Amino acid sequence: MATFQRSIAVLKKEVLSEFRTRYAISAVLLFVLTTITMIVFSTAGDNISPTVAAGILWIVMFFAAMTGLSKTFVSEEERNTSLYLKLISNSSAIYFGKLGFNIILSISLNIVAVLLFFMFMGNIEVRSIDIFFLSIFLGSIAIAASTTIISALIAKANSKNALFPVLSFPIMLPVIILGIQTTIASFDGTIFEKVRGDFQMLFAYSGLMCLASYYLFDFVWKE
Repeated sequence: MATFQRSIAVLKKEVLSEFRTRYAISAVLLFVLTTITMIVFSTAGDNISPTVAAGILWIVMFFAAMTGLSKTFVSEEERNTSLYLKLISNSSAIYFGKLGFNIILSISLNIVAVLLFFMFMGNIEVRSIDIFFLSIFLGSIAIAASTTIISALIAKANSKNALFPVLSFPIMLPVIILGIQTTIASFDGTIFEKVRGDFQMLFAYSGLMCLASYYLFDFVWKE
């Protein structure tokens, strides 16, 4: 119970800190808006196939995550608050608090990315709403699960901004592939049974990443 309460406290701290600075939200909104605007101008109003549209959407979501989720632990080092955090809470509470914040932030940012995507790319039709939203929801959780431990790993590195996407891409590649496949299925109107296995793999991936990160985090955080 004590660990749970401390995790909630860390989560609240992260939410309040983000609302004060608005770093992740502002940076991702600007990035997504710029990226999609460039795509619209480059396609010159041409109709984009569902396969290409799904690929573009997940590329935008990946780089949005690289822009917004990298500060989870980096900000503690930049503000010199990591030592204080170590003194007031244990590593388990810190990990789950940060993970919870990353999940909330990832889902929020991807919803914004999706809304802007459809606002500018109006010719794309989602025929299976349940598959589409489940793809974004599970994909967002998987992104948060994989990037939380990476943020902790690169927090003390000199070139943090360069390391984060380099380390994240190979780990997140299965998520991106599965996400694109399920998103294409939602555009094509595929029935849920045909993509059930993909969703099960996304769920299993998130669980395994959380479990592995939990056991590794104590060593990473204290070192």
